[in-house]
Amino acid sequence: MATILSHFGTSSADGVSAKKATERQPKQKGDGTKENGTTNHSTKPWVEKYRPKKVEEVAYQEEVVAVLKRCVQGADLPNLLFYGPPGTGKTSAAVALCRQLFKTAQLYKDRVLELNASDERGIDIVRHRIKEFSKVAISSVRVGKDSVVPLKVVILDEADAMTGAAQSALRRTMESETQSTRFFLICNYVTRIIEPLTSRCAKFRFKPLSMAAQKERMLDICNAESVQADQETIEELVNFCCGDLRKSITLLQSLASLGRQISVSDVREVAGKIPDEEVALLVKTSESKQTEKILDTVRQLMRKGYSATQMLTQLADVLLEESTLEPINQCRVFEKMAEAEKCLMDGADEYLQLLDVALTIQKCFMKPNIQ
Repeated sequence: MATILSHFGTSSADGVSAKKATERQPKQKGDGTKENGTTNHSTKPWVEKYRPKKVEEVAYQEEVVAVLKRCVQGADLPNLLFYGPPGTGKTSAAVALCRQLFKTAQLYKDRVLELNASDERGIDIVRHRIKEFSKVAISSVRVGKDSVVPLKVVILDEADAMTGAAQSALRRTMESETQSTRFFLICNYVTRIIEPLTSRCAKFRFKPLSMAAQKERMLDICNAESVQADQETIEELVNFCCGDLRKSITLLQSLASLGRQISVSDVREVAGKIPDEEVALLVKTSESKQTEKILDTVRQLMRKGYSATQMLTQLADVLLEESTLEPINQCRVFEKMAEAEKCLMDGADEYLQLLDVALTIQKCFMKPNIQ
């Protein structure tokens, strides 16, 4: 009997403890923010938190927004091709348009197929998933007083990564399912999309965001998230990200986790930017005739964990602005840098590629008239 009572007593105590533990858990709000005492902790990436929800919220792409707003208001919806640099709002605009066309979550799920073509880039994805989705019959519905456009939408992100065979197969699907389905193709390089596809789409170029526009957006987010950063720090962050707003927002969120005033040195450290003196040392060493010294300098850079790709980017800026190389030799060095970057993307050894570039610079200084 004592054992049974002991058992029930333990269970009751455990239940009370579990209840108290549950009560201590921070409550999560709909925007991904957890409330815990006096602090708010966001569990949602800022890129998603500040992603435009409506077409008119897509900033700094006035011409594109004007056309898409007319589509929302009932104008004809063609197949669309969005192209431009990364982080300029292409995917956000496509998703925002679909969310305004299909107002409920269930309707969006039924009517919109989102695919990343860099993951699913072969002909099978066109033959099966896209074709099967396009052939599903739909009926006209109403949401409140508004009628929903009787169409389905396929969003193909990074469509420039699709194989030629897949693009050719997609062309035929676009033709045969034009009555019920629209295709939104999103890419960085429009030249990698075959002409028969581009001719079937309304093309919209997303412009690179100006520095002023990016700084304005960064300051807005800093104010909303209570992040302390001065104008110089924001400018350094924006300059490093080269027009990619998505990259800027992600980097800002990483910096915000420091929990203090953000400085320029913090931006450089978190972003992985190589100190200017290290780049200058490599240039100075490469200008010398001491090959052993070049070998040692490159080896030390790699031991410090610096990215060879980032080094090439900063090295190109220095050589373009400050180097005494003749223009023809600058061209030779930049050509070698392009080859090295391609090799790095293919998985080549960082030390050997950076050494190759450094020795090319040395060669151009030692024999400036070499052909």
